[in-house]
Amino acid sequence: MSTHYFKPLIPDNFYHILNRGNNKVHIFCKKENYEYFLKKYDAYLSDYLTTYAYCLLGNHFHFLVKLNTSTQILKKAEALEDIPKRLSKFLELEKFDLQEIAGLIISNQFRKFFMSYAKAINKQENRTGSLFQKNFERLIINNLKYLNNVIDYIHKNPVYHNFTDDFTDYPYSSYERIMIPKKSKLPKNEILENFNGKENYIKFHSEKHSFSIIEKYIVEL
Repeated sequence: MSTHYFKPLIPDNFYHILNRGNNKVHIFCKKENYEYFLKKYDAYLSDYLTTYAYCLLGNHFHFLVKLNTSTQILKKAEALEDIPKRLSKFLELEKFDLQEIAGLIISNQFRKFFMSYAKAINKQENRTGSLFQKNFERLIINNLKYLNNVIDYIHKNPVYHNFTDDFTDYPYSSYERIMIPKKSKLPKNEILENFNGKENYIKFHSEKHSFSIIEKYIVEL
């Protein structure tokens, strides 16, 4: 099993987050499941991280995110009373690892997100048991030079997995949404600026890139 599953989440860092259906079962069974999944994701995680790219595909998904700082995460968790009981006792101590606690809070939010979505799909499909693999992949991106390449990789996943011949019109990714001038929690301006504008964003995605340079930041499913 990949060791990426067990690496702790470190606040204030970029991550490539992904998970798949247990035994490769489909986690999106109907069109409306895709939007419901994003709504649940937003409800449980948007207060703790910023999403830069995503792609949802049949039996798995990809997110590129930046976690909030430890202080931001802890303040939000306290305000929303989202600190798990098992972590609360550590906060009562005079000395504790703020970064570690914040990372555990984020992990717990992902756990609750997966459980909530799985409960709805199990009811919809009249199924029982785990919908997702127990642990999700988390690959820290510690070289921002390759951030655009990871975004490109995530957006092109529908082609790699034969969902479409043209990733630009795939409805369940952030590729097109990033270009739409509509209010969103995606940091659209920042993303486009990182590509030196909308035209270069499109151009970069139209080119063929070697993913060997970002091999440590991606996982083939």
